[in-house]
Amino acid sequence: MGVDAPLGDFGDVLYYSALAVYILAMVLHAVEHGLLRRAEPAAVATPVPAAVGAGDGPVTTTGPGDETPGAPEPPARGPRSSSERFGRMGVSLTVLGFALHLAMLVVRGVAAGRAPWGNMYEFTAAVCLVGVGAWLVVLYRRPELRRLGVFVLLPVILLMFLGGTVLYTQTAPVVPALRSYWLAIHVSAAVISSGILLFAGVASVLYLLRSAHDSSGRMAWTAKLPAAAVLDRVAYRATAVAFPIWTFAVITGAIWAEAAWGRYWGWDPKETTAFIAWVVYACYLHARSTAGWRGPRAAAVNVVGFAVMVFNLFFVNLVVTGLHSYAGVG
Repeated sequence: MGVDAPLGDFGDVLYYSALAVYILAMVLHAVEHGLLRRAEPAAVATPVPAAVGAGDGPVTTTGPGDETPGAPEPPARGPRSSSERFGRMGVSLTVLGFALHLAMLVVRGVAAGRAPWGNMYEFTAAVCLVGVGAWLVVLYRRPELRRLGVFVLLPVILLMFLGGTVLYTQTAPVVPALRSYWLAIHVSAAVISSGILLFAGVASVLYLLRSAHDSSGRMAWTAKLPAAAVLDRVAYRATAVAFPIWTFAVITGAIWAEAAWGRYWGWDPKETTAFIAWVVYACYLHARSTAGWRGPRAAAVNVVGFAVMVFNLFFVNLVVTGLHSYAGVG
């Protein structure tokens, strides 16, 4: 199948458009963060006097929807604050950027006639797309975490800038060794897990910063972040979702290696680093479930795993010589 170069060029336009929208969204989230005075306190139980004849004691409410019959109506919600308005605009632009980003990968795949992650440029774009998608899913479930937007979009923008400049590759067929159905299976698993782990790594870094502020009072800007326990829980759940997918990626990579090179494992730099990342994340999940290792020490292990993933994506692919060097695939 031939390559549709004009369609591939249109995909590049979508890529840079998504990057521009992400940058604008990050600016809006930064304004939102700057306007925040401090992190909102967690909901606490507030006694509300019971209506006459409703019962013998006070009625307790913890939030909207929790009031018992006979309790006074909660006060009407006031106008949105400036920070909330900027934050909502930032989320809207993030959704727009995600749509452009997704369209870029679809167009690139159609133009090349293959899965759109056959080189470093495409792989980085796909990982960033999953990272933004994971953030939007969390945001849908937990809207109060919107203040993390600037910190989630920053690494995405940096990676996409590198992908669109240093790692850029024109639309073209992949080398013969990659013309296999395993490209769609193995690499897609690596894309999904890497994108989710990108979000989990950011959450762990922010958790460590928030914990440092809670213990020392330094870095006042971190007081605007959600509570440390919330960040820790978000990082753990994201890693718990991504780890089985990463395990599947490692296993399918070994199966593909046997089909392509006649052996399941050869301690190639890419294989070795992927296995090290797997071990680090397994240690994190174990540490997070062990009482003596919960907290900053477990989060530090998660950050190490994130660093190994970044090292695997860039240094191993671009600097180290190995069987995966020709592919440019993450």
